Amino acid sequence: MATALFLDRDGVINEEKDGSYIFHKDEFVFYDGALEALAALSQLFDHVFIVTNQRGVGRGYMTERALLDIHDHLTEEVVAAGGKIDRIYFAASIDSNHSHRKPNTGMAEDAKKDFPAIDFNRSIMVGNNLSDMEFGRRMGMHTIFLHTTQDRIDLPHELIDRQYDSLAAFYTDYKTLQK
Repeated sequence: MATALFLDRDGVINEEKDGSYIFHKDEFVFYDGALEALAALSQLFDHVFIVTNQRGVGRGYMTERALLDIHDHLTEEVVAAGGKIDRIYFAASIDSNHSHRKPNTGMAEDAKKDFPAIDFNRSIMVGNNLSDMEFGRRMGMHTIFLHTTQDRIDLPHELIDRQYDSLAAFYTDYKTLQK
């Protein structure tokens, strides 16, 4: 069975655009250390997936092609840094009950269809919202909460296994735990 790292995008890998969306690749800015951490983490997992709610497409604020250009840019940067992203799944629907909008599990189920060897119990979800944590928990994953855009949450918490200041901080700790 394969291990997988699932990551939310905005607020985890890149800086969120306050009150708006990232509309094109020039607005996509990696958090300090996130690119290097993502490249290094991708060497420790069989698969790396990004699972991201992108309601701006559903609302007509941007085209799906523009979103795919951003994702191509993200993937190219990670590969150039020595890492990998196996697939990016996104939910463009504005309907919060849509099967693919987190915390619903449609994106994880699609990943399992595309990569049947995934063992969710040996996989990790990294996100900056409780909906990310609930998504991971529903699939039996370990959950990592980054308080990049939210306040630190008191632990223990039913949805959160660990929390960190950044993806880079998570990588530093995870690398240590793997030794």
